[in-house]
Amino acid sequence: MSELPAKVYSVAAVRNFDRCAIEREGIPGYTLMSRAGAFAYRSLLETWPDVTACVVVCGSGNNAGDGYVIARLALADQRLGTVIALTDPEKLAGDAKSAYEEFVSAGGRVESWGGSLPEDVDLVVDAVLGSGLERDVEGRFAQAVNAMNALDVPVVAIDLPSGLHGDTGEVLGCAVDADMTVTFVGLKPGLYLGKGPAHCGAVRFSGLDIPERCRETRKPTLLRFGREQARAILRPRNQDAHKGDFGHVLVVGGGPGMPGAARLCAEAALRTGAGRVSVAAHPDNVAAIVSSRPEIMVHGVNDAEALQRLVERADVVAFGPGLGQSGWARSLYPVIESLDAPMVWDADALNLLAENPVSVTQGILTPHPGEAARLLAISTDGVQRDRLGSVRSLAERFAGTVVLKGACTLVSDGAIERVCDAGNPGMATAGMGDVLTGVIAGLLSQGLPSTDAAVNGVLVHAMAGDLAAAASGERGLLASDLFDGIRTIVNS
Repeated sequence: MSELPAKVYSVAAVRNFDRCAIEREGIPGYTLMSRAGAFAYRSLLETWPDVTACVVVCGSGNNAGDGYVIARLALADQRLGTVIALTDPEKLAGDAKSAYEEFVSAGGRVESWGGSLPEDVDLVVDAVLGSGLERDVEGRFAQAVNAMNALDVPVVAIDLPSGLHGDTGEVLGCAVDADMTVTFVGLKPGLYLGKGPAHCGAVRFSGLDIPERCRETRKPTLLRFGREQARAILRPRNQDAHKGDFGHVLVVGGGPGMPGAARLCAEAALRTGAGRVSVAAHPDNVAAIVSSRPEIMVHGVNDAEALQRLVERADVVAFGPGLGQSGWARSLYPVIESLDAPMVWDADALNLLAENPVSVTQGILTPHPGEAARLLAISTDGVQRDRLGSVRSLAERFAGTVVLKGACTLVSDGAIERVCDAGNPGMATAGMGDVLTGVIAGLLSQGLPSTDAAVNGVLVHAMAGDLAAAASGERGLLASDLFDGIRTIVNS
């Protein structure tokens, strides 16, 4: 299985790379199509080696051409059930027509769409629309998408699940729910934005041996970071190291009745490697936090003056876990908004920031979509429809680094946007954001710059979630289940 590249390009840029390969590098278009089909066929066999009767559903254009290449290879391998065409293949042109004719010459037969798919198949190949879609899926194309989704067999999408917008991940009417997406030449933003993560399944990629110089003419839309980037996040420690070398994190949170969030955040910072971690909490919560984790220093704080003394001794402040929006919480905000130190803003700290906005040059904001919506004064749906634009706007508005949480979390420092493809749905549970805040704060305390701490913090958190899910499953995953994984990853 090939490693995914870091750069993610717009659909238009990827088309430009195709043209460059054909027109400037002299690689025939049909050669590229043959490489794409062969890679897709190998990829599906690596995952489902026992396939005996796959159905290939073809539309028109080059996506259909890829499908006919796959069908020819499956036919030769005696693994093809049938090929169903949504448009007349005799009307195909260019490389797609060549792929169809070679399939027929090899003895292949094509059935016209009759309104349904056969049930005696064990895998479906979606070669209908690909990444060039710009309008809603309708008519027989929508019927085919729904029929593919209705079959209880794996679905492999070619280039992009049909019905998904290649740049935004928006579902245009309806979209294929793929178990695997095999994409070519360049990764597209739609794999990671909007509804893309929910529809694409596992992603496989081939650059089709197009020279890298073809890609140097365009800037990436996103930079992807995932498991393969988690190498030596932190340097090995010197033998004579002491706790003062690794920073002092102060967690400001734990408002009335909410000790758990601050405690999760504080332990996450310790597990990430912070030298010392303190919590400034409502006095009612001191005993609960200390009794559950004695390594955390807990201070009962009644007012801004008491907090001021604590922040002056801290290297990094994590503001918000369990904070609430009570009068007690609001009384602490003036101390934080004027603080010139590395900070992580989370939870109700972000809601207070939305009411009283300030620049956070050294800050890292970690909103979920609802908090991002309040910070931008738009709807949560508006954030989700344009996650990339939203994270950019937040970084510009608040002059800091922004982590927009969710499936495929985004990170922006105002100069470049990055996307994390690690993590799993089991992490959609209470306390996960508090742990992420602690991980980022722990990395800041050990000297990582803001953007590096945000990117690596997201990655450590996501990978720890994947380790925990692999051990016992996604459902029922607790935020505290990540602690062992965090420690493992930061020591790898």
